Amino acid sequence: MITPTELGDEAAAARWLDEVARDADATDAQVETAVRLVNVALAAQRAAAQDPYVHELAPESAVALRIGYGTGDEVADSKWSDAREIRPPEGRRRRTDVLAPQQHVAAVLGGRDRLLACENLVLRARLDLEQRRGREAALQLRVGLEALLRELADATSGGVREDVAALTERRDAIVAAANAALAGELDEAETAVVRDAVARCERALRRRRAGY
Repeated sequence: MITPTELGDEAAAARWLDEVARDADATDAQVETAVRLVNVALAAQRAAAQDPYVHELAPESAVALRIGYGTGDEVADSKWSDAREIRPPEGRRRRTDVLAPQQHVAAVLGGRDRLLACENLVLRARLDLEQRRGREAALQLRVGLEALLRELADATSGGVREDVAALTERRDAIVAAANAALAGELDEAETAVVRDAVARCERALRRRRAGY
């Protein structure tokens, strides 16, 4: 992890590392910042190379995560003055959170369920939101919403119908946010509309898989 702040001398850097390593929230914040920086570089690489297979990284999929400090030359050579390995966020997830996606994959592979177009579109909108690409999230959501409303129109689950009705009511606001994204960055209110709608879409899809 590289931080742009000055840590001072080695003793100050060692104190900083001890404090961060003992604080789970601080380590998560450091990892989030580092991963976002890497993902900005990967997004730029994807666009420059016109290669759709260059994709963002998630800390949960890392083989190892370390937080440490070192001189510029050390870090450039993947070395450290001192570093601590930390547990990736995946280690703190509940077992049910891990098993549920596996069950969905098994259902698709076994022909008991099918992938919906809106699932990937909504996921892309979520990724753009998490990487602070508000414009892309709004535009992605606009298409994802239309697909979701069509694909879940015949849902029999009461919970899914509730979410579809709520999303239909918010449709004009979502379209307005996407139109604003064509002109420039979203303001806080528009971003909130997109964030709320993505969360509602995700809940509808979870409810569909769970059957309630």
